[in-house]
Amino acid sequence: MMAGCCGCEVEVRLLQARQRRVLAWVLAINAAAFAGMVAAALHAGSSALLSGALDNLGDALTYALSLAVVGASLRAKAWVAMFKAALILGAAAAVCGSIAWRLLVDPAVPLFGTMGWAGGLNLAANLLCLWLLRPYRDGDVNLASAYECARNDIADGVAVLAAGAAVWWTGAGWPDLLVAALLLAVFLRSAWRVFLAARRALAEAGRAAPRPG
Repeated sequence: MMAGCCGCEVEVRLLQARQRRVLAWVLAINAAAFAGMVAAALHAGSSALLSGALDNLGDALTYALSLAVVGASLRAKAWVAMFKAALILGAAAAVCGSIAWRLLVDPAVPLFGTMGWAGGLNLAANLLCLWLLRPYRDGDVNLASAYECARNDIADGVAVLAAGAAVWWTGAGWPDLLVAALLLAVFLRSAWRVFLAARRALAEAGRAAPRPG
């Protein structure tokens, strides 16, 4: 029985090591993507690109938090997931502000060429992150919420490419704003899903906690 317990402990440690390695990779990918997308968004004047950049920033912070709590208690992971939901809401608020700025202050047509290549590179990076996290999508709340963020990024990347194509086709800036608004809805939905998962995990942790006396 002791050998069995030792074997289980070794297996858990190996799993945690794999989780840390995957999270470190997706953290680095999203940090690099954020820097590139910010530069592209400022150059192109695109709200859709900016939403993608903010999403990458939120994901990088999310993965850093996920990395920090690998092997922690279910309660700790649940509270980190709650914080991730708040980060996603923050990204949604920033996108909302960008849309308002474009509508009220700077209605210029964004550069569709920059939107195209930046969106394509970002989509490739997001697909790589999703592939890396896919084996852990049904794991604990920590890795599941990280996978949720990566899945949102795919919709984000496709939407930015569609926005660039529509701006090129129409010669107008409204497709960029429309896509940014759609991504805002995606962020809000994702924040709600992560919040619900975290709340379930907190309830489960509460039931599993030992009762005093």
